[in-house]
Amino acid sequence: QVQLEESGGGLVQPGGSLTLACTTSRNIFSTYYMGWYRQAPGKEREMVAYLRWGSSPDYADFVRGRFTISRDFAKDTVYLQMNNLEPEDTAVYYCNARFQVPSSPRQFDYWGQGTQVTVSS
Repeated sequence: QVQLEESGGGLVQPGGSLTLACTTSRNIFSTYYMGWYRQAPGKEREMVAYLRWGSSPDYADFVRGRFTISRDFAKDTVYLQMNNLEPEDTAVYYCNARFQVPSSPRQFDYWGQGTQVTVSS
């Protein structure tokens, strides 16, 4: 069973910063792709930032230059550093772990419970 434990959400003023963390088991952390999605009220869930083995991080255009995704191999944790936050970044942020079946388009997605980020003055 894949368990993803998120932390770090909260209320921040526009222009402020937050860091989200997602911790999982060593086996998942070292073999799955991992990243962050978000879902605002009334909107579909969208990719924010993603890490795939052997590739540079992938960022949505709306966060490029403001957010940074990274891994800590000692803690089996993926972080999302969010700077210069805007009210439009308000959403529930979800950690995602994805198992890509080798040589196949099949993939299996697992989700954390979500953490609320609210950007407001």
